[in-house]
Amino acid sequence: MAIDLFSIGRFTVHGYGLMIGLGFMAAVLVGSALCKKRGLSDGDFVNIAIFVLLIGFLGGKILHIIVEFRMFLTDPMSVIGSEGFVVYGGIITGIATIFVYCRIKKFVFLDYIDVFATVVPLNQALGRIGCLLAGCCYGIAYSGPLSIRFPEGAMAPAGIGLWPSQPVMAAGNFVIFLIQLFRYLRGSDRCRRGTPTALYLMLYSAGRFVVEFFRNDERGAVGVLSTSQFIALFTFAAGLILYIFICRSSSGKDTEGDRA
Repeated sequence: MAIDLFSIGRFTVHGYGLMIGLGFMAAVLVGSALCKKRGLSDGDFVNIAIFVLLIGFLGGKILHIIVEFRMFLTDPMSVIGSEGFVVYGGIITGIATIFVYCRIKKFVFLDYIDVFATVVPLNQALGRIGCLLAGCCYGIAYSGPLSIRFPEGAMAPAGIGLWPSQPVMAAGNFVIFLIQLFRYLRGSDRCRRGTPTALYLMLYSAGRFVVEFFRNDERGAVGVLSTSQFIALFTFAAGLILYIFICRSSSGKDTEGDRA
């Protein structure tokens, strides 16, 4: 569980960075294949993914600065230069990036964001393994089954039994990915654009809201809720509203078809 996996001369491979990179590449490969299956531009999907990676990272860092604003005022470089990153910042700016790109290229926004909603959980699952290797996003003190003890040098407290928040989040994201991929490949949502996006927002938000109760790292708070729990309320609501809207629209079309 060391932060550094191995070194070759002056080149060091960090576990966190490696898993983030592998997660991104895996998501791009699967997403490109899904685009080809649906007749979408896989080349443009890759372009969007690169923009999402860059701008999403910036969004996640900005939200981290907002969460740690008091520390930022005291020591800006300790926050800017840290590995701190808030996933919801990346999700929000990523969605905005996809929307702008599709507007410029005159693509159907929901076609492409549905692909991202299908593969992003895979990226997140591998990224959480990176969190495990670095020791960030650690859980509360816990000595029961599957507890984790981190060594010296990790970001988590060393030598103390902790709740396995990172493996749980990785497994949860992987399950969401399998659900999304199964539905997408089955083609049940082919005529219901936006369903994969709505389901992702609801599933991820609900899972994240629950897991946050078992985390013990510094991540900001809004009242009695963590920052991520507070944002999860809105992203879940957005997903639910989108899903209801899609269902009602589909029901209306089905009714019109029956009358015809």
